[in-house]
Amino acid sequence: MEYAVGRTGRIIAARLFEGEDLYESIEQIAVKEDVTSAAVLIIGGFRKANVVVGPEREAPEIVPRFMDFTGPGEVLGVGTIYRDDKGPKLHLHTAIGKDGDNLVGCPRDGTKTFLVLEVTIIEIEGIKAARKHDEKTGLNLLRFE
Repeated sequence: MEYAVGRTGRIIAARLFEGEDLYESIEQIAVKEDVTSAAVLIIGGFRKANVVVGPEREAPEIVPRFMDFTGPGEVLGVGTIYRDDKGPKLHLHTAIGKDGDNLVGCPRDGTKTFLVLEVTIIEIEGIKAARKHDEKTGLNLLRFE
């Protein structure tokens, strides 16, 4: 295990509009506001999402299993923002529902807002953390300095 202790910094509240991209919008805020570490909460609606729901296989490399969500539907989610070598990266897990059907997982790029998505970014100050390439998994994993 690795961990770091920080403190709450700024709290950024945002509203995404119909059709706006989840990752693009939140990462754009992180760049503009120079957010390096944060917790993220979302609540609202998704128009569509491509969701990782676990691995297809684990070895010799992790291959994600995707399921498509076609909305509109309700969503709530929690995640983090940490930088990698290209800038701030959102990692978010959500519960999505429509007509009694539910899907839990990690929505990926191309996720679009339905009507409104409320976003709260809680900045974490005083820690040094980044997503770094892990040779074993091939993923960019959170590491603390």
